[in-house]
Amino acid sequence: MNKKIFFATIISALGSFLFGFDTAVISGTTKFISSYFNLSDTSLGITVSIALWGTVVGSISISKLGDIYGRKIILITCGALYFISALGCAMASEWYMLLFSRFIGGLAIGASSVMAPMYIAEISPGALRGRLVAVAQFNIVFGILIAFFSNYYLVDISIDSWRWMFGVEAIPAVLFFILMMFVPESPRWLVKRGLIENAHSVLKQIGSVNVENELSQIVESLKEEVGRSSEKLFQGKYKFVIMCAVLLAVFNQLSGINAILYYAPMIFEETGATTSTAMFQAVAVGITNMIFTIAAMFFIDKVGRKTLLLIGAVGMFVSLSGAGLHYYNENLFGDTGVLFL
Repeated sequence: MNKKIFFATIISALGSFLFGFDTAVISGTTKFISSYFNLSDTSLGITVSIALWGTVVGSISISKLGDIYGRKIILITCGALYFISALGCAMASEWYMLLFSRFIGGLAIGASSVMAPMYIAEISPGALRGRLVAVAQFNIVFGILIAFFSNYYLVDISIDSWRWMFGVEAIPAVLFFILMMFVPESPRWLVKRGLIENAHSVLKQIGSVNVENELSQIVESLKEEVGRSSEKLFQGKYKFVIMCAVLLAVFNQLSGINAILYYAPMIFEETGATTSTAMFQAVAVGITNMIFTIAAMFFIDKVGRKTLLLIGAVGMFVSLSGAGLHYYNENLFGDTGVLFL
């Protein structure tokens, strides 16, 4: 693999790492910010979910901006937004400042969740595209794991340890912001903007075997894209496929796993664990998440997408039902109910 492609993939995938980190870091702070800002259960729920509202806005609006300004500049902007969010949360003196900072982080999550895989796909040769795009997905779960580990390490660092938990994200955000300046722009975007010579130069940099052929393929694919743009998406022949895709995404989020990720330490504390022990147990959740993500990436082409989805659905049903039943009737499961997580 060409070193420049490898470098560009790793650096752009830092956006996905920050996505995972920013998503999970809130889990270690919930107890502390509830006390510091005197939050009710409703206010805490708003604080945790506000980043998701930012994610919705960021993911919906970013495609058009990416087409106008380019994938690279959008990812650089995401790095800046992650940095602003991290410092804003760490320095928040009022609840509304914390909410605003978390919303900014959500914008970055939404934008990078779309733009990082898109950039990797557009810069990768066809033979490596699937594996390189998978790096972005891996980095999301890796970011979640590092957030859990960071929270565990920082929980006793000071009386305001939650500020450190939020603030430490500024370090990878700065690295992402700076290093993204040294990766090439997407050749597909350059061709789309009519910058053929620039695209030619980038393809040479990333070691394309046949630059002219690659350029021709990009041009042809863009022509086909323009030709299909007039066709309506929401029509009878596509309705079942669209319904399946939408419901898959919806049920994946409604399954309840996000509640585990966002409130893992609080959940473990409810079982009688100390704050430090609960943080450590959350690390175990992150490790499990990463191991099975790697396993899925390894087996997906051997077992098939549908089979893995069915296995995952059954696994989520069993584990999340067990966790829910533990809190519904503690006498039935006792303290061992946590094992279902």
